[in-house]
Amino acid sequence: MKRFLSCMLIAVFLMFPVASSALPGIDIEAAVGGWRQTPSGDLSYVSGVYDIEDTLDLENDFGFEEETRVTGRLKIELPVVPTVYVVAAPMDFEGVGEKSVAFEFGDTRFEAGESISSKLTLNQYDIGLYYGIPFLKTATSGKLNIDLGVNVRIMDINAEVTGQVRDSTTGFNYTETHSKSVMAPIPMLYLAVQFKPVDRFAVEAEARGISTGDDKIYSLVGRVKVKVLGPAFVAGGYRYDVIKVEEEDVIVDTTFSGPFLEAGVQF
Repeated sequence: MKRFLSCMLIAVFLMFPVASSALPGIDIEAAVGGWRQTPSGDLSYVSGVYDIEDTLDLENDFGFEEETRVTGRLKIELPVVPTVYVVAAPMDFEGVGEKSVAFEFGDTRFEAGESISSKLTLNQYDIGLYYGIPFLKTATSGKLNIDLGVNVRIMDINAEVTGQVRDSTTGFNYTETHSKSVMAPIPMLYLAVQFKPVDRFAVEAEARGISTGDDKIYSLVGRVKVKVLGPAFVAGGYRYDVIKVEEEDVIVDTTFSGPFLEAGVQF
C-alpha cells in the first residue's frame, strides 16, 4: 500500500502541468508529508472464552511509542459536480511490553507477567465529496471558504500479539502468536474552513466525524500553508484522531495525535 501511494502521488505530480492546461476550470491540489503519531488508549479482541481482564493499553502493555509515517492527500475540484478529496494516513506500531495479569486476545489466553510482542496496523483512507457554501468565496474576494460534505473512511486494522501460553497437559509455557484483521467502511460528515488573507498564505481547518451509539470517530486537522514557488507550497499543522469502535469483536478506544509537515502543489 505504501508503494502504491508513492507511485500514485508521483504520477499525479507529473500529470499536473498537462492537466492544468488541458482541463481549464479544474483545480487540483496534492501533497505528501510525514505525520508524527502519538498513540494512546486501549485495544481488546473479545471472544468470551475466558472470564479475565482483556483490555490492553497501547503504551503500557504493548509498549508502543511515537512513530512518523508518510501521509498523502489529493483534492480535485470540478465545475458543478462535488469536489473529490482523497486522504491516506497509514499507521503502524510495534512494541514489547508486559501485563501483570493474564489476558485474553481472541480465543487465546496469555499468561501474566510475561513479555508481550505486539504489532498494530491501523490504516485510514478517506474518500470525500463536498461543496463549498455558495457565493461565500466570491463575496469575500477569495479570502474565506467553507466546505460541507460527506466522507467514507476505510479502516484497515490488523492486530497481532505474541506471548506465553500455558499448555494444559504439561503445565509448561510456550510461545504463541494470535492476530486479527478487520476492514470496515465508516460513513462520516465533513466540514472544512479555509482563510486566505493574502495570495500565498492560508490557514485551514478540517473536521471529519460520526457518532452512533457507543461508537465515535472523528479527525481534526489544523494546517498553515505557504506557497513558496509557483504552484508549490509547504504546510505544517496538527492532526488529532479519536477512534472508538467495535468491529468483529475487536474493540478500539484510542487517540492518535501529533504534528505533521507536508509539501505539495496546487493549480
